[in-house]
Amino acid sequence: MIVVTGATGNVGRPLVESLARSGHAVTAVSRGVTAPPPALAGVTSVTADLADAASLTSALTGAKALYLLVSGAGAHVDGPAVLRRAAEAGVERVVLQSSQAAGTRPDAVSHAPLAALEQQVRASGMAWTILRPGGFTTNTFAWLPSIRGQRSVFAPYADVALPAVDPLDIADVAAAALTGDLHAGRTYTLTGPAATSPRRRAEILGDALGETLAFVELEHDQAREQLLQVMPEPVADCTLAILGRPTPDERRVSPDIETVLGRPATSFATWARRNIEAFR
Repeated sequence: MIVVTGATGNVGRPLVESLARSGHAVTAVSRGVTAPPPALAGVTSVTADLADAASLTSALTGAKALYLLVSGAGAHVDGPAVLRRAAEAGVERVVLQSSQAAGTRPDAVSHAPLAALEQQVRASGMAWTILRPGGFTTNTFAWLPSIRGQRSVFAPYADVALPAVDPLDIADVAAAALTGDLHAGRTYTLTGPAATSPRRRAEILGDALGETLAFVELEHDQAREQLLQVMPEPVADCTLAILGRPTPDERRVSPDIETVLGRPATSFATWARRNIEAFR
């Protein structure tokens, strides 16, 4: 049996679906504050919170593998307690969804907890794999109100290009790591196949819509004010630093998705076509 935490999110949900459809028994763990996990044969839903390791006891019973997906940057997760309970329950393999910034900016206030959690996973005594995705293509959904209402995109750092990753690719890599023996002891950086800038992503969305979207570049302070409405200050500041002053590693296209899956990572254009109805 495989336990998937964060089972209602944009990685956890498709991961649960993929594992269940491949015949694996899955315990889908969520905090019960959003949509319920997928209702599929072989899927058991459990309400628990990673901030309370004791709440995971029933979910971990009989499990052999654990997908550890923490909310935010992991600041509220008692990693040692969660991992200890997993090991005591007989879990043999843990796959952690971390963040690229835990590797590129491990000392940043926003991502130091994730960097620490990575070390705790490595020291857990279980077989481990760490996934470090970059920015998600689904972050583009933040543009929905302005595209629907004004046929415009408002974003900072218009021409800074980064290789955003499709969450479905993350889920596919996670499934491989949870069910195969070839990925133990590996840390994978997960990106898209090419770097695209906000301006270019707006053009791609416009092409998929069959129209031209206006692009308005936000000043740093304007973008920061927007981000502070949905995330803590340290996370907002680190996010803007990555978007505006990415390191060479953050700009780099990683080969790891293709290495693991035997196919190229999904392009932003493909993601846009798949999701274009949301923007109409």
